[in-house]
Amino acid sequence: QVQLVESGGGSVQAGGSLRLSCTGSGFTFSSYCLYWVRQAPGKGLEWVSLINRGGGTTYYSDSVKGRFTIARDNAKNTLYLQMNSLKPEDTARYYCAAARDPLYCLTSQYDLNSRGQGTQVTVSS
Repeated sequence: QVQLVESGGGSVQAGGSLRLSCTGSGFTFSSYCLYWVRQAPGKGLEWVSLINRGGGTTYYSDSVKGRFTIARDNAKNTLYLQMNSLKPEDTARYYCAAARDPLYCLTSQYDLNSRGQGTQVTVSS
């Protein structure tokens, strides 16, 4: 059973930085593509970033490209999201998720049931 636990959120001013972490258990962490998704108040879920199994290939939504960096440490079963130059519109609850299947690795192929409780990021102007 996939279990993911996010941490590292907080409140920062615009232009600041945060580093989110996500620790996985209950599955073969290194066999799955992993995602960060977020949900702002009153809005739907938004895909943020994707990293492949080995960590060598990454993708970002246009809204965070150039500011966020996704990374993973398979030896530690941990996924990261380094967020720089934060903007008020980045305010959201951030979730990590695993792909629906080990063979899947496209931007929409995350399993919402795998996400944890999330971590809140609040950016003030």
